[in-house]
Amino acid sequence: MSLPPLYALRAFEAAARLGSFSKAATSLHVTPGAVSRHIRTLEDWFDCTLFVRKGPKVDITDAGKVLAAQLGEGFQLLEKACHGFRRQQHELRLKAPSSLTMRWLLNVLSEFQQRYQSPSVQISSVWMDVDEVDFSREPYDCAILLGNGQFGPDTQSVRLFDEWLIPVCTPALAGQAQENLAACELIHPSPDRRDWQRWLQATGRREQVDLLGGKVFDTLEQGNLAAISGYGISVGDLLLSREAIASGLLVLPFSTAVSTGDGYYLIWPGNTLRRQHIDDLYHFIASRLPSELPEHIQLVRTV
Repeated sequence: MSLPPLYALRAFEAAARLGSFSKAATSLHVTPGAVSRHIRTLEDWFDCTLFVRKGPKVDITDAGKVLAAQLGEGFQLLEKACHGFRRQQHELRLKAPSSLTMRWLLNVLSEFQQRYQSPSVQISSVWMDVDEVDFSREPYDCAILLGNGQFGPDTQSVRLFDEWLIPVCTPALAGQAQENLAACELIHPSPDRRDWQRWLQATGRREQVDLLGGKVFDTLEQGNLAAISGYGISVGDLLLSREAIASGLLVLPFSTAVSTGDGYYLIWPGNTLRRQHIDDLYHFIASRLPSELPEHIQLVRTV
């Protein structure tokens, strides 16, 4: 693409905006003569008159007004892009599912920012029926998502920890669940009821329980909160529910936790310029993974 000199365009835009060669020269830290020469360069390049000179006074032409308006918009976009790029050198924009964020990630990021001033981690907690990220379309530098490790081409990832599903409820409902789970009000943390289906199938109880009833929510976090309030028996992520379990808000009526085969991954685009910041974040997160499982829990892998 053939373009006139950028410094000439900048001088013209300033002169048109300020209505004066001398004011433009002051703002650009050059002489009025330099501004005049830059504008003549543009007039020769475009083969049209941009300013009418009347001694020390200059008037912009209609053609100059059209060019000035378009250049003004263009320079604003350039300035915005450069400002945003400079700012982003010192921050990471992170996407994460809401349950993971509330039950673990917020606390870890708070500790990270207390220790490191840079990068500043800007987290977006997003509800996703299926965890996914498109770095070419979404404004994120990295993400922590639940999945099988396949997050699309041109991405890299590292597994953080596995998902383990297990029923959770209040202490008052534990006995009822153990005695007759089929008679209990089930809480489904996902609209497709997949979490209860996975746990029941792996523990040999699928035919005993009707999955069509119960209360349906969008996230594990909502399911846990409903269970804490005593509205039924939910399925929780064992590692993400550990604080509620340790505090006595929730108990485990059954001792079998089922692996779905999925795990939480840190993902980033393969061509990122933030790799060092992402590495720093990963090493900090890796030292604070929720990896302690209760000793009495039987772990069943389905894959």
